[in-house]
Amino acid sequence: MKFRLGNGSDSDSRNNLLKLNRAEAPRTTPAVESEPAETEKKLSASATPTYQSSADYLELKVRMHQRIIDEIKLSALEGMDRNELRSEIGEVITGLLSQETKPLNINERNRIIDDVIDELMGFGPLEPLLQDETISDILVNTPKEVFIERFGVIEETDVKFKDDEHLLRIIDRIVVKVGRRVDESNPLVDARLPDGSRVNAVVPPIALDGPLVSIRKFSKIPFDLGRMVEIGSMTQACADVLKGCVKCRLNLLISGGTGTGKTTLLNAVSRSIGDKERIVTIEDAAELQLQQRHVARMETRPRNIEGKGEITQRDLVKNALRMRPDRIILGEVRGGEAFDMLQAMNTGHDGSITTVHANTPRDALARLEQMVSMANLDVPARAIRAQIASALDVIVQIKRFADGTRRIVSLQEITGMEGDVITMQELYRFRQQHIEQNNKVVGVFEATGVRPVFYDAFKANAVEIPDIFNQGH
Repeated sequence: MKFRLGNGSDSDSRNNLLKLNRAEAPRTTPAVESEPAETEKKLSASATPTYQSSADYLELKVRMHQRIIDEIKLSALEGMDRNELRSEIGEVITGLLSQETKPLNINERNRIIDDVIDELMGFGPLEPLLQDETISDILVNTPKEVFIERFGVIEETDVKFKDDEHLLRIIDRIVVKVGRRVDESNPLVDARLPDGSRVNAVVPPIALDGPLVSIRKFSKIPFDLGRMVEIGSMTQACADVLKGCVKCRLNLLISGGTGTGKTTLLNAVSRSIGDKERIVTIEDAAELQLQQRHVARMETRPRNIEGKGEITQRDLVKNALRMRPDRIILGEVRGGEAFDMLQAMNTGHDGSITTVHANTPRDALARLEQMVSMANLDVPARAIRAQIASALDVIVQIKRFADGTRRIVSLQEITGMEGDVITMQELYRFRQQHIEQNNKVVGVFEATGVRPVFYDAFKANAVEIPDIFNQGH
């Protein structure tokens, strides 16, 4: 398909795309419209790659990128899909490549075209990694060192940026799309990609060896509890318990360390919420993938260059209470908003869900207590614990094992208070047995045989009662 901006001929369309300024001095290099046969001959003159050095290839790619910007109107590319863009840009790049002293073969030409399109419209060298669904994390340590995590194992890639400036351009392209900025005065930034993947960037002077980028990719196909059962994160019985907890509007706290899959589990659990309920989500960087139709999403905002205009999670939780929510989902509780979230859970917003960084359910309660104290309220410790015990019903602990697998290791119910201590009982757990020679962790999921307090809630809401609650009775 030829690019057209009007009803003119193909040559008119080409002139619309190219920045042809007749008033400029004549070019010393041949025009783009080189003889196709000669161009193709030069491109295919070598059957083997001629740019063996990655530094040489990077230099060529960056040079082509800059020249293509000089040759075309970027505004004319808006609205074109990748196939149309490849067709039009490909002709321009082919002409430019014909002017190179080193010949290129067809494979090298096609690679250059794809890479330049990624530089123009995508995220440069990161684009192939972002398209690879087997990759879960992308970690850029320096322009020359890019690592990925695939199936729980970190490995180095051959992806490279030309220099710090090249990497900074890609970072700017990411953060600008979500209204954030990153520079010397604001060297730390959290952002997200269009698909919801989480991005953290650190730039000099904080980053000593060059800009740092960490991308936590999200699956293009959202996880549900059934899929998590298939990959071994839990058993069907445990999934049935979690579904029942959501349907009975119990308040859930998902706890786990960094990279354990808390947000993925939250997404999976939330799919059991009915379509007739109004859900309000609150996040630092929007990454939840809720499938319901009636979802009101809110995201925090950092302070501007003048140090004003910041909107915190606590501000959003307070505002959410005025939005007639049936359920409030807080992506992750980090500070004083813990107090407001607990207040909401205790005042009619049952069925709310949030996550917290902690290694055990008991640690999760201790962290919540500390975060409530960050709200600068003069509340006794016992009163805070009573508030937690009253607000939360179930804690789900998830863990990432040495082989990269993520499993629910404990499902505990909060039963109340005994003196100054919040009491819990474990309903379900994963018990590790051994590690095989290939480092695969082997273990079993088992029910403790304890009948939970919410057993009656399951019966009252006509939720099928899992058999694990009937063991030992």
